[in-house]
Amino acid sequence: MKKTLYIFQNGELRRKDNSLYFETEGRRKYIPVENTNDIYIFGEVDVTKRFLEFASQKELIIHYFNHYGYYIGSFYPREHLNAGHVILKQAEHYIDYEKRLILARTFIEGSLQQMYRVLKYYQSRVANGELLKDVIDSIQFERKRLQDAHSVEELMASEGHMREKYYSTFDVILNNRDFIFEKRTKRPPHNRLNALISFGNSIVYTMVLSEIYKTYLDPRIGYLHATNFRRFSLNLDIAEIFKPIIVDRLIFTLINKKILSKKHFEKMTDGILLSEEGRKLFISELEKKMQTTIQHRHLGKSVSYRRLIRLELYKLQKHILGEASYQPYSAKW
Repeated sequence: MKKTLYIFQNGELRRKDNSLYFETEGRRKYIPVENTNDIYIFGEVDVTKRFLEFASQKELIIHYFNHYGYYIGSFYPREHLNAGHVILKQAEHYIDYEKRLILARTFIEGSLQQMYRVLKYYQSRVANGELLKDVIDSIQFERKRLQDAHSVEELMASEGHMREKYYSTFDVILNNRDFIFEKRTKRPPHNRLNALISFGNSIVYTMVLSEIYKTYLDPRIGYLHATNFRRFSLNLDIAEIFKPIIVDRLIFTLINKKILSKKHFEKMTDGILLSEEGRKLFISELEKKMQTTIQHRHLGKSVSYRRLIRLELYKLQKHILGEASYQPYSAKW
C-alpha cells in the first residue's frame, strides 16, 4: 500500500536522476517515489520545474497548506486514466437534473447515515448519553423526508440543518470545558473544537481528491456541490460520507485520550488554530486510522479506510455507467 508523505519543515524538494529528495538544513532525505501516493506540504518548501515534471510522470499529487494549516491548493498532474465515455456520462448525470438530484440525495443519505452511526455508538458509552436520543431521532426522521426534496438546494438545507444538530451533541460526547462547540465557525475557527473540525475536513477533502485521481472520474464534476468556478467539487461530495466516521470520531479519540489539549492551539487575531505540534499529532493519529483495516461485508475481506474511499468512487463510476445503482457506504459499528 502506497503511503502519504507529510512535510512540516522548511526546505527544498528536488529531483536527482530517477529519485526525489527533500533537503533541509544541509540534510537530504530521499523519497521512495514508487511507494508514495501523495505529498502534503505544510512548511515553506521550494520546488523546481524539473521536480514537478518528474512528480507528474510518477503520478504524484502534491497538496499545499499555508502557515496556519489552511488548504491552499493542489498540484494535480495531467490525468493518466482517460476515458471519454466516462466523462460524458459523468457530465450527463449533472446536466440531467433528475439524475443529479438522485446522486445528491444519495450523498446526503450517506452523510446522515454516518452521523446516525456515530451518535448511536456514543449513546451508551458516555455520561448523559440519553441526551443524544432527540438528535438521533431527528436524523432518522430527516432521512425519511429526503425523498420529498425536489431540488439540490433543499437537500443542502436539510443536511445543513441536521449537521448543526449533530454538532450540538459534541459537548455531550466530549464533556470537556476546554473543547466546547458553541456553533460552527470557519476561516478562522473561533474555538479549539472548530479548529479541529476544519483542519480534519480539509485533509479528508484532499485525500478523496487523491483517490479520484486513481479512477476515470473527473473531480471537477460534482452533484451535491455545484460544478461551477470551483476547481474541484466531486471530492466534496464523497467526503460528506466519510467526515463523520473519520474526522469526527478521530477528534473524540484525540480529546478523550488527552492526545491533544489546549496547549496545542494558538490564539490568532480573529480566531484559534492548531499549532504545528498539534497538526503533527493530528496527522500522526489520522494516518494510523487510515491504515486501520475493517471487514468489508460485501467483499468478504478487510480493507483500510483509505481503500474504502477508492471503493466508494468505483461504485459511483458504476452508477453513472448504468452498471449498478449507487449505494453509499454505511458503517455498521
